[in-house]
Amino acid sequence: MSLGIRAMELLCSRLCHDLVGPVGAINNGVELLDEGGDTGSEALDLIADSAETAAARLRLYRVALGAAGGQSLSPGDARAALEGWFRGGKVRLDWTLVAPSPPPGLLKLTLLAALLAEESLPRGGTVTVSGAEAGLSVLAVGAGCALRPEMGPALAGQVAENDLGPRSILSHVTPLLATAYGLTILVDGTVSGQVRFRLHPIQG
Repeated sequence: MSLGIRAMELLCSRLCHDLVGPVGAINNGVELLDEGGDTGSEALDLIADSAETAAARLRLYRVALGAAGGQSLSPGDARAALEGWFRGGKVRLDWTLVAPSPPPGLLKLTLLAALLAEESLPRGGTVTVSGAEAGLSVLAVGAGCALRPEMGPALAGQVAENDLGPRSILSHVTPLLATAYGLTILVDGTVSGQVRFRLHPIQG
């Protein structure tokens, strides 16, 4: 796998973008406490909820993009990471995956495919993770479900690195990681209201 400086910068920008909201909300809660305008319960609830959201996003990115998710990630940990990510949002997770001993990288790629599935659900919906080691499916279903225009070309490797943006960087990185772990990712968006990502080990 080869990622250039531009791609690394965009990944950092994407991570910071996803963290700035909950971290900013924590700061707002602290300001409420400083102002002393209420008993503190509202501010503490805001701080606690925002801190949990920030921690969940960091946890998922750590295993999806960091070294921790490559070899030792368990199905239970992967499911917990996604449940934390989707908690309280418009997208519901349905996890039926049966993979007691998945090959290296498969669960890491499952997390990334689930993030791409979420991006395909502008009005919310359901992300279903199913299958086993031999073949895994991440299915997005919901009103208006479709790949964003920039996602398809990036997934196909048809976008030069200098032309990537924060909204297409995960689509660019995911197939590169799949190849690095001996996996392939296929995308089917031909059924209205559905987008399916299929992950398979590359046949030697």
